[in-house]
Amino acid sequence: MTSFPNSPRTLQGGIVLIDPDSSAVLRVIVLQYNPDTLTRTLQAKSIPPEAGDRLEALRLTGPPVETIKLDAEIDATDQLEFPDANPIATQLGIHPQLAALETLVYPASSQIQTNNTLAASGTLEVVPAQAPLSLFVWSKNRIVPVLITDFTITEEAFDPSLNPVRAKVSLGMRVLTTNDLSFDSKANGIYMAYFTQKERFASMNQPGALATLGINRIP
Repeated sequence: MTSFPNSPRTLQGGIVLIDPDSSAVLRVIVLQYNPDTLTRTLQAKSIPPEAGDRLEALRLTGPPVETIKLDAEIDATDQLEFPDANPIATQLGIHPQLAALETLVYPASSQIQTNNTLAASGTLEVVPAQAPLSLFVWSKNRIVPVLITDFTITEEAFDPSLNPVRAKVSLGMRVLTTNDLSFDSKANGIYMAYFTQKERFASMNQPGALATLGINRIP
């Protein structure tokens, strides 16, 4: 089925991995289908009432903890209709797409080998492997550094060789803020751009009026 010729091209969301030191793009993972919904939760960082200091009740200690959840679908059905044109899908189904997402939460196998060698040689402290910086990209207006916090894969269909050919991936991410990052880091620069853009968008919102709320003054 062909789409209406004048319909706008829909952008796709995804995750970009960059080197945290050089900012070089290491990998781009594009979601095959954009999720129908994207859930964001913001938990304010404030001084709890239990602290007992009434003068601090309205103080915010930093940006809120923002979490993002989405369900993405991966499907090789259309590709399997043309096996000659899609040999990888024919041989492996959606294993490559799933693996690209799964490895977001794996350290590199080479780093594990290196750490094991260091530990065997008597190194007293083995530094945990540093992962690339993950950026969640949902259009140019929403680019945020994130930490993948939870990951669920539901494989829903298989080919005769038991390769998965359709699956739903549920991703949970926590936005990394100035509370998590070095202020001079590239990641924090990306977060601050996201943060200040929210302020610009908020300034564009038309202010309301007290009369709309059924009052003409604050008591």
